[in-house]
Amino acid sequence: MTTIIASRACVDPRAELAVDVEIGPYCVIGPEVRIGRGTRLAANVCISGRVTIGEFNRIGPFVSIGDVPQDVSYRGSPTRVDIGDCNFLGNGVTIHRASEKEDGITRIGSRNTLLASSHVAHDCKLGDNITIGEWTMLGGHVHVEDHAGFAVGVAIIHNVTIGAYSFVGMKSKATQDVPRYMRADGIPSKVRRVNASALKRKGISKAAIAALEEAYRLIYLGKMRLPQAADLLRAHGQYTTEVQQLIEGIETQRRGKNGRAREHSLGKVETPE
Repeated sequence: MTTIIASRACVDPRAELAVDVEIGPYCVIGPEVRIGRGTRLAANVCISGRVTIGEFNRIGPFVSIGDVPQDVSYRGSPTRVDIGDCNFLGNGVTIHRASEKEDGITRIGSRNTLLASSHVAHDCKLGDNITIGEWTMLGGHVHVEDHAGFAVGVAIIHNVTIGAYSFVGMKSKATQDVPRYMRADGIPSKVRRVNASALKRKGISKAAIAALEEAYRLIYLGKMRLPQAADLLRAHGQYTTEVQQLIEGIETQRRGKNGRAREHSLGKVETPE
């Protein structure tokens, strides 16, 4: 296996390319870029700054990774982008390097699908097995947990946390955290129901889904206080691990500001992109 670099690509000799990497025509790869084996770059990909990309990723045409953050406070420090393995980045995806406000890393895990023209802003943290629809925009400092999903044209504002196994519907605007296992829609988005169909596909048991639906009924429809809902669910044998995670997430969210759990721990509110 050998690395293939198209004749019209511009790859800095200081970039580190593993074996079996393929660089398409008109790609521009900067000196601080590291790319793992088996990763494929289509034409016109631009990777700049300190960027590490893992193994067996597929990167579509006109993708931009590692450009400067759209944050007026950024002063050029050597922040970075870290990307895991087996991700798919569709046409025109943009991923910005971090600002100096947190740990200096924009991070994307493994086995994620980012469809055409989606955007991941500075300081975002994405887990694994996430799907981001076309034209979906994640603002600065957004955290997305494993197995979450986004439809087309979604806007997520700064500092929002999207919980594991949750889903945000088409053309929604999320200004608050989306709890784990829930489905949110609207402008601004609100929790509408349990993300049941996706949970079934991902192997969550029928009993766990039924318990989540009862928790949703008590908390969101019945407006029951969280401790009372937890006690009632325990009494009926429905306080599952998933329900516990849901309630703990809602509790954390309510301790934050403006429906965003993480804002209480950040020194000031980030200006959205």
